[in-house]
Amino acid sequence: MGEDPETTIRVRTLFLSDMHLGTKGCQAALLLEFLRDYDADEIYLVGDIVDGWQLKSGWYWPQSHNDVVQKLLRKVRKGSNLVYVPGNHDEFLRDYIGMTFGGIEVADQRVHVAADGKRYLVIHGDQFDMVVRHARWLAYLGDGAYTAALFINTHLNTLRRRLGLAYWSLSAWAKLRVKNAVNFIGKFEELLAAEAKRVGADGVICGHIHHAANRTIGGLTYLNTGDWVESCTAIVEHYDGTMEVLHYPSLVRARVSRDEARSGQRPDGARAVA
Repeated sequence: MGEDPETTIRVRTLFLSDMHLGTKGCQAALLLEFLRDYDADEIYLVGDIVDGWQLKSGWYWPQSHNDVVQKLLRKVRKGSNLVYVPGNHDEFLRDYIGMTFGGIEVADQRVHVAADGKRYLVIHGDQFDMVVRHARWLAYLGDGAYTAALFINTHLNTLRRRLGLAYWSLSAWAKLRVKNAVNFIGKFEELLAAEAKRVGADGVICGHIHHAANRTIGGLTYLNTGDWVESCTAIVEHYDGTMEVLHYPSLVRARVSRDEARSGQRPDGARAVA
């Protein structure tokens, strides 16, 4: 199913991170649908797009993952400006910072100026994760535990779908309820906001922790893109400079409900009788 120009939503800027292409947890099919629904003048890939860690231990690259890459390249060919800010899982690309490949610029970080003049530091965020920086073996161990949680999550949600229940994320539930994880997220957000202030920005747009957010910290705007493994979220900048976190599964459900409501009504507004 191709893009429909009449239904595609155009935004000024699109921020995506933590796709983890190359892993079984990546929700590539849903991501592809999102990329068909949204187009942008400028696209930022805010790290962990390709999961080099996982690909080193075992090659996994289905057609759906290739389709996502091809879709992004097609957007570049059609005029979108694309900036790739590598993260820790695709850190091999940090060797190419400052270079441009096929219209895609690789940058360590970038200050994005929004339509309303506000300045946002765009950075993956792993630089402010002390585990990733100083205990790489522990980061790999944590990544393995996360992968295991996703495996359990997949089978659990297959059962939930059969029972007619909504999607539920085991790892997201655990992250928000384990005290240390909550403290880590809070500290991470504070450090990123402080870095934005240090470089003279009005806010920060980051990824890394798979926890979408749009909040004010110390007078600065903290925005996190979330991920495309569990939550399937992104940030868009509208043409007036407004930043919005989109939870794509919710948008899909709302659209399906609207379509069902329309199909269940006659043109004159009266309910159709089955």
